[in-house]
Amino acid sequence: MNTFGKIFMLTTFGESHGEAIGGVIDGMPAGIEVDTDFIQHELNRRRPGQSDITTGRKEEDKVEILSGVFEGKTTGCPIGFIVRNTNQHSHDYDNMRDVFRPSHADYTYHNKYGIRDHRGGGRSSARVTISRCVAGAFAKLALTQIGISIQAYTSQVGDISIDKDYRKHDLSKTETNAVRCPDKDAAARMERLIKDVKADGDTIGGIITCVIKGCPSGLGEPEAGKLHAALGAAMLGINAVKGFEYGEGFDCVASRGSQQNDIFTTEDGQIKTGTNRSGGIQGGISNGADIYFRVAFKPVATLLMKQDTVSIGGESTTLTACGRHDPCVLPRAVPIVEAMAAITILDYYLLHKAVKTS
Repeated sequence: MNTFGKIFMLTTFGESHGEAIGGVIDGMPAGIEVDTDFIQHELNRRRPGQSDITTGRKEEDKVEILSGVFEGKTTGCPIGFIVRNTNQHSHDYDNMRDVFRPSHADYTYHNKYGIRDHRGGGRSSARVTISRCVAGAFAKLALTQIGISIQAYTSQVGDISIDKDYRKHDLSKTETNAVRCPDKDAAARMERLIKDVKADGDTIGGIITCVIKGCPSGLGEPEAGKLHAALGAAMLGINAVKGFEYGEGFDCVASRGSQQNDIFTTEDGQIKTGTNRSGGIQGGISNGADIYFRVAFKPVATLLMKQDTVSIGGESTTLTACGRHDPCVLPRAVPIVEAMAAITILDYYLLHKAVKTS
């Protein structure tokens, strides 16, 4: 499957070292003003080579919109787009042609298809998330029209973390540093850690927190199609993601029900919850409160150090990766998390709207 969504749908194509990465967006509402500078800005946020704690691959990642937009507005027709690859160093992967890189998709792709593109991981490369960022930018433009905003940020790198409560941070400061952490002091320590890890030829993981504000109640289905399950699937489909939790998540297991329940109150004639431990979703359906969740990313699997592995024929060997790789994916993954959240929320909003008017 290379298609996300039920109404707002994205089909992606392309490989890391192919001609281009691209996609087709179907179900985009008509009449939405298309801010091409904003779309390019979202791509620039995940672009490689943007700081000394990211991969050194230099790509402009210039998006070309091929269809579905006329006189600056969406037409309701499929939106086709491509982003051309211009800075591949495919020879960096020559020593990986006949061996399986530890913790990569090399073995599983070879076992499933009988063939694989060894250059940068081919289709399994995180470079294919370019398409998600483009679709996410279009989704954000539509969501802005209905007052929904999405903000993600780095909340942990290695063992350096900030307070889990997003309300304690000024999220407007997220883009003021290379790590994309709203806490300046923590960001500096995170950056030093990433640089130290990079100098060792190693990698480090962390956590990204995402907050969705302005989401109306009623999004999500009561059984199959729960909103939190859809968000979880969207996040777990991002390269290097190993975990997802929403609301209090795993921390809630240490509480009793009397401590965990969100008590209903009435405010200005509207029913609300006094707390939001549920993370804005109850019974798989949004309740109008902020939706917040956390996404865990593993350390990048490509290490610039010798590792034991086996060849395609099963013989024991060693591998030392070459090329340009991220020592930590967190800084560039922040816009990807936002994009997948936007795609999911817009899809469920359109689904909810279709059900209500049918």
